[in-house]
Amino acid sequence: MSTELKSDSFNDFISSGLVLVDFWAPWCGPCRMQIPILDQVAATVPGVKIGKVNVDEEPDLAASYGVNTIPYLLVFKDGQKKAEFVGLRQANVLAEALKAADA
Repeated sequence: MSTELKSDSFNDFISSGLVLVDFWAPWCGPCRMQIPILDQVAATVPGVKIGKVNVDEEPDLAASYGVNTIPYLLVFKDGQKKAEFVGLRQANVLAEALKAADA
């Protein structure tokens, strides 16, 4: 399952551990297709936290990460950005990026 992130909770959420953040919007078809894939990643990568940022509700947060196309996925390890993906990504690609970030 994922956690809905807001500007006031984002930094705390990414500050420790292995984190995958999905910048998305409810009207975005590829974003909706990404949801079950993120659930699959959460089930296969031990210890990963999944966060979601609705770009319509948090435009300043999205802008601070240069998000102009969604879905936009970021991988963090202990608050440091390790990887980014633009567009729909499959579970194996995300899982590999998370494992590489955690190595």
